Amino acid sequence: MSNRTIDTAMAKRMVEASAIHGASIIGQTGGWSVMLKLGRIEKPLGTQRSDQPRLWRSLDRCVDYLKNELDIARFELLDATQHSNEGVGSRFRQDTAERMRRAHEAAAHDQWFRAQVQESIDDVRPSIPHDEVERIFAEKREALRARITAEAH
Repeated sequence: MSNRTIDTAMAKRMVEASAIHGASIIGQTGGWSVMLKLGRIEKPLGTQRSDQPRLWRSLDRCVDYLKNELDIARFELLDATQHSNEGVGSRFRQDTAERMRRAHEAAAHDQWFRAQVQESIDDVRPSIPHDEVERIFAEKREALRARITAEAH
């Protein structure tokens, strides 16, 4: 834990130990941050990888995070006096969009494939023995080779 912020892992442990006595949501340029009250002092909730305060662009997401991740559902203060979306542009990242597109395609293919397998499992027709399938396809390959040879001459 840094001296400046409290990361989520530490905040969870502190909530479990009843060391956090309150939370405030503070509006600022670009979003919302959280101040955690520890006795007489307050420290910002920080990011996992740096000493910077965590910032949510959406108040709803900030509240959801506090409720679901930290089990904090009551806030002493909601201060929107300094809140502004000014200077906050879209954070669209092409690499993320492409990764999500591929993930959706993979999920759709997986769903299709599982349906095909289930359809085969549910098929009531008798199975064809492996040797019979091999014989049928050997005949088909031989017929195709003969046709290719005939067309080549």
